[in-house]
Amino acid sequence: MSHPNADLLHRLFASLNQHDHQEMAACYHPDATFRDIAFDLRGSKPIHAMWHMIAETDIRASFHLLDVDDRVGHVKLIDDYTFSSTGRAVHNVIDSHFRLRDGLIIEHQDSCDARIWAAMALGGVSGFLAGRFRFLRSLKARQLLREFIENHPEYQ
Repeated sequence: MSHPNADLLHRLFASLNQHDHQEMAACYHPDATFRDIAFDLRGSKPIHAMWHMIAETDIRASFHLLDVDDRVGHVKLIDDYTFSSTGRAVHNVIDSHFRLRDGLIIEHQDSCDARIWAAMALGGVSGFLAGRFRFLRSLKARQLLREFIENHPEYQ
């Protein structure tokens, strides 16, 4: 029998593969936070909007649960997708860490090599700069999410 939090994390990433943003959003606590190399989100509504935006892409994820207990989880994740702004293929190796509360994700932090990601997603000078400066990645991520939310009033 697996740990309930292992089931939760499996459900999160299986739902990503199924492009089911509703099920992904259901995995997060209302006060959850999400942080990666570009996003810094607080609250379930912006996190849901981000997953909805991502679910509309061609993303495919493979994942391996490394550790989980009543309070924390650790997942090795590999995302393959086409970066929408450039049409470039991305193969992103991610280390996902979670804090869990009441059977839900309260904190989700993803880390990867920003330089490798930016070279794949953006390439050229843009990729070089974005790989080295978080504020450039965050600026683009906030712009993409803001535009998505403007077209999806349920997140406003």
